[in-house]
Amino acid sequence: MASDQSWKEKYLQALESSDSREEQWQTERNTLERMLVRTSLASEGQSRELDRLLARVRRDLRKKTVDVEAWRELQEQIDRQVALLDERAEAEQARPSPPSTDVVNGNAEAAPGSDLRDERDLADSTQRLRIAQRVGELLGQLLDQVTLDSVAEARARELQRTLLSSNDWNELREGLNHVAELVIKAVNRSRGEFEAFLKRLDERLALLHEHFDEQSTAQMDRLSASETLDQEIREGMARIGADVRDSEDLNQLKASVSQHLSSIGDAVGRFRDKETDREKVMSDQLRAMQEKIAVMEAHSEQLQSEVRRERERAMTDLLTQLPNREAWQERLSFEFNRWQRYRNELTIGLLDIDLFKRINDGYGHKAGDRVLQLISRELKAGLRTTDYVARYGGEEFVLLFPETGPDAALVAMEKLRERISKLPFHFSGEPVTVTFSAGLAAFKRGDSEEAVFERADRALYLAKDAGRNCINIEGEDDCQ
Repeated sequence: MASDQSWKEKYLQALESSDSREEQWQTERNTLERMLVRTSLASEGQSRELDRLLARVRRDLRKKTVDVEAWRELQEQIDRQVALLDERAEAEQARPSPPSTDVVNGNAEAAPGSDLRDERDLADSTQRLRIAQRVGELLGQLLDQVTLDSVAEARARELQRTLLSSNDWNELREGLNHVAELVIKAVNRSRGEFEAFLKRLDERLALLHEHFDEQSTAQMDRLSASETLDQEIREGMARIGADVRDSEDLNQLKASVSQHLSSIGDAVGRFRDKETDREKVMSDQLRAMQEKIAVMEAHSEQLQSEVRRERERAMTDLLTQLPNREAWQERLSFEFNRWQRYRNELTIGLLDIDLFKRINDGYGHKAGDRVLQLISRELKAGLRTTDYVARYGGEEFVLLFPETGPDAALVAMEKLRERISKLPFHFSGEPVTVTFSAGLAAFKRGDSEEAVFERADRALYLAKDAGRNCINIEGEDDCQ
């Protein structure tokens, strides 16, 4: 029974590992889907046919089932539409300006239409560059959440640098064409890893099944042999009893009883010999099974360690080393359930770095990443161990203050605001002050997680509207 229970526990642990791997694959898939949706929305408005194809991409994503072969064909159609847009743009640029000039006293003045075209071309170029840079940012978020092979990883990083820094539209267009290929590669890699994991798990379960079959067969043989022995003993005793009743000669009776007892002894001897053979077979099977168990336990520990690492990676923002959005949702649900049970105070805080885009645009994305890393470190160091902070996305962070009302949370947030505003940032030899705005909202009876988060979000934007570098508590007009 103890052995069966041990195998049941190992089986359940293997299933739990399988569920964890599937959850990680689903998280990566969701990240890829968000990236595709945002990219498709950012690219709308170029042509009606391209908008139709992008809408089809979003419809397929909503169905939660993706036909990879159909998507390859869809990608080719999108590539053709992008190429047509480029050809049309080049044709418009090459088209000569209409000869609508006014000559007054020998001076020629350019037609106003040429200036409008130049402005429109400049606006189109700026929009394309902005879209490419946004795709580069989304690609960076994708690479933080998804594991690729080393070659694809290097290619993706080079592609990200191109999208973020290049001003050559032809080069950017070629880069954008490869984004879908990388997404499909990431999905297939995650799916392949999960399928390989399931295959290894299936092989181990097959070994267990084989062992149980052998044990079941051995048990049935043992029961059959026991029944045979029991039947032979009963028949022998019945014959002895009959001879005792019917015999009139004592010597003849002794001889008959001795013969029957010898027959019973032979049956017991045969049973013992078979039992010895079965025990030897079972001993050999047990030894082989122990070796298999040792191998399976080593694989199980390896898989469990891998699952733990992958879970930590899936729940951690790689840039800031803070919990990410998925980890935040899990912790928020835990604290919300605890608040519902005990009704202790609970406050949510939303924090957004002021004018962060100026840092990225003025000093580069590396400077922006450095700001995020230092602020994350200060947030983590400046909070209590019972408080919780996570990176929600971009330059936005979320905080939880368990057993804390909004006034007490405001005191903690003020200390963080002062602490961060005094950080000695220097970019290009210039001192730069970095500040943040924040909103606070407390849980009230009848609240849901979403309702409190939305109130904290409104409070944050009230703080932004009030001039930034301040903290607003929901329902209050003044900003601290």
